[in-house]
Amino acid sequence: MSSYGRRSARHRRRQVLGLVALAVLAAAVLGSLLVANDTFGAGRGFDRVLAKVDRVLSGPPPDRAGVVTVRVTPGPTEPPPTASPTPKVTPVVSLEPGASPVPTPEPTPTPAPTPKKVPVDVEIATHPDAIFAHEQKVTWCAPAGVQMTLAFLGKGNTSAAFQRQVNSRVKEWESYRDSHNGLWGPSAMALALAAYGVPGYEVRAYDTRLGALRDAAVAIETTHSPVLLLAWTGAHTWVMTGFRADADPAIFPYAKISGAYILDPWFPDTSSIWGRSDPPGTFQDTAEMTRNYLRWKRPEGRYPDRDGLFIAVVPTVIVPGG
Repeated sequence: MSSYGRRSARHRRRQVLGLVALAVLAAAVLGSLLVANDTFGAGRGFDRVLAKVDRVLSGPPPDRAGVVTVRVTPGPTEPPPTASPTPKVTPVVSLEPGASPVPTPEPTPTPAPTPKKVPVDVEIATHPDAIFAHEQKVTWCAPAGVQMTLAFLGKGNTSAAFQRQVNSRVKEWESYRDSHNGLWGPSAMALALAAYGVPGYEVRAYDTRLGALRDAAVAIETTHSPVLLLAWTGAHTWVMTGFRADADPAIFPYAKISGAYILDPWFPDTSSIWGRSDPPGTFQDTAEMTRNYLRWKRPEGRYPDRDGLFIAVVPTVIVPGG
């Protein structure tokens, strides 16, 4: 081969290598843009990959005790039968021979006021937009739910920086019993709330959806605090701030809950499985609660005290200043 031919071949190789380098650089830039703009869900997929890598690098979650899951006994589903009237008893008075009977006046009972069974519509978050926080990463629905609860109770704010702070502390509270995958589970959420000044949240398990919503409704009424629901078979966190019912469940234990007011940290994103999320404070009717609030069933393994049950993280005390 002549010297000219060798120079020409080297020139072509340099051109090919240059084109390959440009292609690699373009792919890297394009990938970064797709992730940054979440095009075709690339950003969310990248977040999931990073979360899995972080879990592998940090090792398995510790097997330590957390907040115990409390099994709630199902309440009545129907009103009690109407009681039969109490028969009137005439007092017997002993008389002396020849004496006339003197009528004994019956005491007038003071009737107890009967509560009225009327429909109720309760929403403790009067400005849901003011306490709403979008999950900054696809795997951060739990810290976002904790953040919104803290914001409602005056113990936090809705900034992205505060959500990152809450999420950065999860390894203080994680346990294998709470989440076999590590990081966030319902017990970690209760412990996180306590760490930020909101004690008394309890992880509860229910046999029925109605029982869970009824208990959550009573807790919201009595503590004026939100409830965290484990939606999507336990994969997602909803914050419940109110409800509608055919009677006050704090008075009538058989009240039927027809839906709940929900803050969904997924908003405004759309799930390929669950569909488009709703704005803060949307009332989710019975059909939507049936579609989204499902029995706990996680693919990573068994949870004997949660499997097949409806799970919620419920307030039990009134938070001072909340």
